[in-house]
Amino acid sequence: MASTKVVISGVTGKMGLEAVAAISKETDVELVGGTCRQDRGPTLSTPYSTVIPLSTDLDALLEQTQPQVMLDLTNAAVAMDAAAKAAARKINIIMGASGFSDDQLKQLDALANDNGIGIIVAPNFALGAIVLKKLAEQAAPYFDYVDIIESHHEAKIDSPSGFALNLMRSLGENKEFTRNQPEKENLANTRGGEYNGISVHSIRMPGKIAHHEVIFGAAGQTVSIRHDTLDRSCYMPGLLRCIRDVVSRPGLVIGLENVLGL
Repeated sequence: MASTKVVISGVTGKMGLEAVAAISKETDVELVGGTCRQDRGPTLSTPYSTVIPLSTDLDALLEQTQPQVMLDLTNAAVAMDAAAKAAARKINIIMGASGFSDDQLKQLDALANDNGIGIIVAPNFALGAIVLKKLAEQAAPYFDYVDIIESHHEAKIDSPSGFALNLMRSLGENKEFTRNQPEKENLANTRGGEYNGISVHSIRMPGKIAHHEVIFGAAGQTVSIRHDTLDRSCYMPGLLRCIRDVVSRPGLVIGLENVLGL
């Protein structure tokens, strides 16, 4: 059986390099190229002494390598342009970028259907984060108050995180939570962002990778559900599962839980 050929958009970022190492260990998935924003030369050395083409021109790289899958690990703005280029070549797409809008998700749905390809949007590749989401969804009907607190490293370009947005929408799509409004706010925005009564707070500082906590409140009690990413290696099993699934799963799939069937 031939291996699945993969190109990584954003291959020299932290997640990209982690993905390079993970894919290099597999026998049924082959990394055939990568793109980066700044020119770093024509090739990238990978583990096990292999070398792949490296380019700032995604179109040219896709033409050269003819992959079955493009894995995008950039940001939402860059990823949408990359998705259009890949879809035009009938290449399946996995998107790990953060913070897609509803309009962008509709565009991705159209790209998948119009081109007969699979597109997976995974705000979080970590299995533990998906378990957090499912537990929070089960708890939500029993509480009227909920806050979401997410923490990431200081270089993350958006807030809240794409996974926090995904979590927020899943909890608030069928319910309006209660959110108190203080009579006096001594410092603006200290109650965080708000969606259907859900308060969302973002922390950005060195030492963090990715951390999400959901706190439910009721009279005399609280319930907290938390997931901590301690190392980016935790993303790799979910990422590899997406690569293997997307080639046989046409249409748009949002969330790793829908890939795993949770």
